[in-house]
Amino acid sequence: QLQASGGGLVQAGGSLRLSCVASGGTFRRYRMGWFRQAPGKEREFVTAITSSGGSTYYADSVKGRFTISRDNAKNTVSLQMNSLKPEDTAVYHCAADPYAGPDVTMSYEYYHWGQGTQVTVSS
Repeated sequence: QLQASGGGLVQAGGSLRLSCVASGGTFRRYRMGWFRQAPGKEREFVTAITSSGGSTYYADSVKGRFTISRDNAKNTVSLQMNSLKPEDTAVYHCAADPYAGPDVTMSYEYYHWGQGTQVTVSS
């Protein structure tokens, strides 16, 4: 089970930090990702991190602004979002991939999903 938190309303240029806590399973073995879905749009990949934390992946739209990290001792993955833009407005979901599938950006690789947390960036 994944529980995401940390969303909210922020002005453009501001920052937010999302957290996702995992319960059950073996978190330290899972690749973790964040996806987002804006109203009327498809869910899109944001970022992912390997089980060890040794490798990270980012969508072009967030590179240089967002940073994913994890603490396996606390079963937590975090997403630090800086320089937020109105187009970052979406519901953000954390997700777990137990099998490290071949395409980290594809939502079907992730078997477990959190409920989502709303991020709203005002202009």
